[in-house]
Amino acid sequence: MNGWKLARRVATMLVVLFGVSVLTYGLIFVTPGDPARTILTQQMGGQTPSQEAVEQFRVAKGLDDPFPVQYARWVENAVQGDLGQSYYSDQAVTAMIATRLPNTIALGVASMLVAVAIAVPAGIASAVEPGSQTDYAAQFGALVGVSMPNFWLGYLLIIVCSLWLDLFPVAGAGGLEYLVLPALTLGSGMAAVIARLVRTAMLDVLDDAYIRTARSKGLRERIVVYKHALRNALVPVVTIIGLQLSYVLNGAVVVEVVFQRPGLGTLLVDAIFARDYPVVQGVTLLIGVIFVVTNFAVDLTYSRLDPRIDFGGEPT
Repeated sequence: MNGWKLARRVATMLVVLFGVSVLTYGLIFVTPGDPARTILTQQMGGQTPSQEAVEQFRVAKGLDDPFPVQYARWVENAVQGDLGQSYYSDQAVTAMIATRLPNTIALGVASMLVAVAIAVPAGIASAVEPGSQTDYAAQFGALVGVSMPNFWLGYLLIIVCSLWLDLFPVAGAGGLEYLVLPALTLGSGMAAVIARLVRTAMLDVLDDAYIRTARSKGLRERIVVYKHALRNALVPVVTIIGLQLSYVLNGAVVVEVVFQRPGLGTLLVDAIFARDYPVVQGVTLLIGVIFVVTNFAVDLTYSRLDPRIDFGGEPT
């Protein structure tokens, strides 16, 4: 790995995170509505707060300062690991995120496992026998998976698996039984995308000269497919799996709301409706960090799967 390229990539990551923080903070700053008045109204049970109380709240939270002052203060604290305190509950945002993050990580990991477990075998089977009934069935399943909205599938699984068959809990978080339906809901869409890419990549690789040579030597088809073809076909697949993390984080918002799962998604949605801006900023920044670091890890994986690809995804 070239040290200069590594330093350049790290610098790029920092620039991206800076851009995410500016956009997030800036969009929240210009959003219509007064968070001081909104939160005080909620805390007072719907009663209208006095103008004096609103002004005191704004001064206490630093909302009366200009945008550059507020943003600089937030960045300075965020670099030190302090994302501020919730306007509504006065809890530390880092503590709120730490409480919810394990549930979202569990959902993301389970969803990716479901997606890979479905997509890779389906894509391989489809590519090995193109034009067969297996191929048509796999492509039809991928089309349905891509087209089906997460919230619709989630409610369908709740009706069938929870209300009719009483197999899994309707909502909440706890043991593995609470994770099955959300993971299936979120993983099915990813499986459809990954399966189509696996099929395309395998078809390209299976037509290469070295595969024909391996077959001419009398190697069993299973060895040709899984030992020789699959390794090279995984390079673009790893790309899409890494990029699907953004799908996981975006989809987790919908899925966690549908299943009332206490994760980052429900925390973000509740904070947006409550105008709890420090929580919105903290969760958004964390999602940006996760996305950027994941892309960094994907680039590292490139060079491990195919030595011809240098760090950063560039061919050597």
